[in-house]
Order: sequence, then C-alpha cells, then structure tokens
Amino acid sequence: MSLYHVLGAKQFTRSVLDEIFENTRRMERLVEEGGSDRYSNKVMTTLFFEPSTRTRLSFESAMSRLGGKVIGTENAAQFSSTIKGETLEDTIRVVSGYSDVIVIRHTDIGAAERAAAVASVPIINAGDGAGEHPTQSLLDLYTIEKELGRLDNLHIVMIGDLANGRTVHSLSYLLANYKNIHISFTAPENVQIPTYVKKYLDQKGITYEEEHDLAKVAKTADVLYQTRIQKERFTSLDEYEKARGKYIINRGLLSIMKQDSIILHPLPRAGEIAVDVDQDPRAAYFRQAQNGLFVRMALIDKCFSF
Repeated sequence: MSLYHVLGAKQFTRSVLDEIFENTRRMERLVEEGGSDRYSNKVMTTLFFEPSTRTRLSFESAMSRLGGKVIGTENAAQFSSTIKGETLEDTIRVVSGYSDVIVIRHTDIGAAERAAAVASVPIINAGDGAGEHPTQSLLDLYTIEKELGRLDNLHIVMIGDLANGRTVHSLSYLLANYKNIHISFTAPENVQIPTYVKKYLDQKGITYEEEHDLAKVAKTADVLYQTRIQKERFTSLDEYEKARGKYIINRGLLSIMKQDSIILHPLPRAGEIAVDVDQDPRAAYFRQAQNGLFVRMALIDKCFSF
C-alpha cells in the first residue's frame, strides 16, 4: 500500500491502518539503529499557519531521521507571502516546485483539501482549524494498540472541547474501523461533540453516549482521552469561561479508574490533567507524543512510495 495525500481520517481502512502500524514498528527499530539516509535526495516543506510544537518538530525530526531535508516556516501567516495577499492555492503551487512533500497546518477547515487540489507533490494535513488532525489520530490509535494490545473491544471516554477538538473528530472516525467500540463524549454544554461526527458513527454502527458525569464513565473506561479547552477557538471570553475547568483528571479520578486503563492527551495541556498524575503508569501522554515521531516517519515513507 502507498499513500499520496494524507488529508483526513476517513480515508483509512482497517487494512491500511494495519500496514501503517507495521511500518511504524519498523520505524521504531530504525530509530534505535540510528536512522537512515534513504531519502537524502528529498525535501520536506512545513507550512504552519498556526502555532505548533510537537507536530512540527516531530515531522521535521521524522524527515531528518529518514535522511531528508526540511525547509519551511513555523509562522506562515506572518512570514510568508500570505501577509501580502497571496492565496493558499498560489503558495502551494509555488512551494510544490521546491519540495517533495508539504506538511500544512492551517486555521481554515478544508485547507489541506484545497492545497491538495493544486499541489504537484503529496500534502499532509497537520491540522485544519477545528476540522481534522489525521496524523495525530493515527499516533493516538497506535499508542492505544501499543499500550493495551488491542483496538477492538474498547470503551473510550473523550473529554473536553469536543466541538473544536479536531483530534477528537479524527480519532472518532478512525475508531469506526474497529469492532465493539463504545465512546463516551464528556464535554461542557457549549462544546459538545458535533452532529456530523455522531452521524458518521451512526452510519458505521459505533455506539456512543453523551455523559456529563466523568466519574461514572471513568470507572469502566479503557482509555481516557483528555483534551484542552481551546481558548483561541472561542468567539467570546464568556463562552470560554463556561467551558474551562469543568473536567480535570486528578488523583481522585485515578483511584476509581481501572488499573489496566490509560490516559491520553494530544497536548499541550492547560491544567486539565494535574501534574501529580504524571507519575502514574497509566499516564501515557508523553509516550504518546514520542510515538508521533515513528508514525510520521511511517507516513512520510508511504507518501514517497507512491
């Protein structure tokens, strides 16, 4: 299997996911062996119109460990010709001439699809506004399999800003490939999971509930997937304050969770997981972030295998 563009989680079937994760395991071993120079003649461009730490650096590290080169900007909204009025499409047409793959993060939902429509090289979606974040959801899924040893027969609780949480949307779509999945959506009233995500789960036969009592669902959860209340996505400070601080994972919640469960977070966190939770072996979010390197190496490799 080869990929060309990586635009959204719905493009992945279970068989494709199995192959990506097998390749990811190979990439883990490759890093342990010191990396590769396989793509020494390839150039990646990173175009980030929104701030990023983990996603941008893990993509750049992934390309470097595969022997490739990286060019780009971490603040494309300020330090590109966009500030002069250039359209995204024109930027992509030009940058395609300098690159073998383009990784883009943008403020607008659908920006990656717009880029792919005019690009002459593969486009990888590194997050499009409140839409999707497919590479994050792939590393989330890989982490679940690595930590729990399975992707079927899971109860997953998704917590926080589910309206704007693109990682939640993408992970929900990926989970629809597996058997006996039950999702509990736990969110403040003003940031509930969007109807279009629920409609997709309905079509795929995935059971879910919207449950406001975190303690109730945490007792039976295999995975707690905590997310940040994203202040930058709110149109008013009042709406942000309504959502902030409602659901916090602390040692009290740990005491009622299953011993073989895990806690994930796409990061950064902003108080929604207490720091003293970090020492618990069920806190897998830093291991999750590390897995992002291996998954993104696997995706780059697949894009170049097209």
